[in-house]
Amino acid sequence: MSHAAVGAPGTPRRYLHSLWLLSARDLKVRYSTSFLGYLWSVLDPLVMSAIYWFVFTQIFHRDVGEEPYIIFLISALLPWVWFNASVSDFTRAFKKDARLVRSTAIPRSIWVNRIVLSKGMEYLFSLPVLVLFIVVNLLVETNPKFVVEVGWGVLWVPVAMLLQTVLLVGLGLLVAPLCVMYVDLERTTALILRAMFYATPIIYNVTDLPGLFQTLGAFNPLAGIFMLYRMPFFPDQWNLFTLVISVVMCLVILALGIWTFRKLERPVLKEL
Repeated sequence: MSHAAVGAPGTPRRYLHSLWLLSARDLKVRYSTSFLGYLWSVLDPLVMSAIYWFVFTQIFHRDVGEEPYIIFLISALLPWVWFNASVSDFTRAFKKDARLVRSTAIPRSIWVNRIVLSKGMEYLFSLPVLVLFIVVNLLVETNPKFVVEVGWGVLWVPVAMLLQTVLLVGLGLLVAPLCVMYVDLERTTALILRAMFYATPIIYNVTDLPGLFQTLGAFNPLAGIFMLYRMPFFPDQWNLFTLVISVVMCLVILALGIWTFRKLERPVLKEL
């Protein structure tokens, strides 16, 4: 391709073109080598949602969350899958393509950003799961208390996606180089993610937490982001304090990630 089509080396246009090619490659490899292909983007969150719904509505007595609970659950579970899968891949971002990382002239941050983009696209591919449950709810549910309503809060969803992208880029620039320098961090990150699932308002809301834990829970940057994802269905979840904390923490993590990445870029290349 000519420079006019992809941009001259070192330009933002060339960077974006390379980012798209790498992200598309990730998706192609993921779907072309699987028999079910794209269906995994739907089946995986569908099965997870069904299991959590069954456990927390049919087996255990639940006094957290909102009704309909399945919509409350899925609206946060889907972006959590994006977050969890991205952070997991950050730990191997440079090791997986070590030769390309060393030899290419494009900025090394692209190996982090391509994970954020490809996993974000998988999140978009999984949204039919949420749509399916909304349609089923509207067709089957007869009790007005359990009927979902989609309101003006849907305008907050792009904001939530933008904030989550900022958060993931910051975490990626932080985690990826550190995992090259300190090998044990890869397993440590996996353990942290397991704990974070229960420390993040997915199966519950921040306001369901007692006393001091409610304030502490608001300092989880995902709390405000997931609140925005739920705004189309549960506008009464709005909490300005939680949102402001999430925005500030996302920006702080991004700044910390950029600083760490710049400090460790040369040592990482030597280590690879």
